[in-house]
Amino acid sequence: MTERVHRLRDRTALVTGATSNIGQAIAEAFAAEGAHVVVSGRNEERGARVVAGIRAAGGRADFVAADLDGTADASRDLAERAREVLGGRIDILVNNAGIYPAPSTVDTDEQMFDQVYGVNVKAPYFLTAAVVPGMTRSGGGVVINLGSWIVRLGVPLGSLYSSTKGAMETLTRAWAAEFGPLGVRVNAISPGVILPETPDGAEPHAGRIMMKGTPAGEVGTPDAIAHAAVWLASGEAEFVHGTVVDVDGGRTAVAVIAG
Repeated sequence: MTERVHRLRDRTALVTGATSNIGQAIAEAFAAEGAHVVVSGRNEERGARVVAGIRAAGGRADFVAADLDGTADASRDLAERAREVLGGRIDILVNNAGIYPAPSTVDTDEQMFDQVYGVNVKAPYFLTAAVVPGMTRSGGGVVINLGSWIVRLGVPLGSLYSSTKGAMETLTRAWAAEFGPLGVRVNAISPGVILPETPDGAEPHAGRIMMKGTPAGEVGTPDAIAHAAVWLASGEAEFVHGTVVDVDGGRTAVAVIAG
């Protein structure tokens, strides 16, 4: 039997928003590939469950609580505590944490605007700024941002969230130019409609209608995003810089017209 090659063996990773859904799947996939992962989020109970599951499967993980509210201090504090847990270095950073309120533009007040931009843009901006210098000192690293399919295909009630994800996709290219020469690769993943597997008999999620008329014809699961993240984090993607990888079932690129 051929021994499995762990693509992230001896690497360390910080995944924000890793206590559920996409972030959890990425943390689990990284650990399965040999990385020591910091699972970060606000909910300690959920974080402990994710860590316990990773450890039960033979992986290495620790939980570091953080409320990435958009203040630079909160991002810097997470970077410092995660680095300590990971033995002094962070090789891979996944900026996944985000919030998605969906008011109309006219119903969005200034407080909500500032909150969403704080969590979705300002927090990862300062977290990346805090992590990258350590990456460069240790010989390089990888930053993976999370974008969204609604950056390129407008939907009603998506203006605030989609604009923050558009900012993250723009930062991906800007950071690739800024940090690539220093040995840090920066890329992004743009998920389509991603839902955890639902139990039999559960009511269909409204998001499923968004995937009608696509090649996939159905929503994706968090594992689909995790597979892409593992590839981007691994040496297999060493020549990939400043790219947004669409993992959306063809939602933004292809229309399937039923006969």
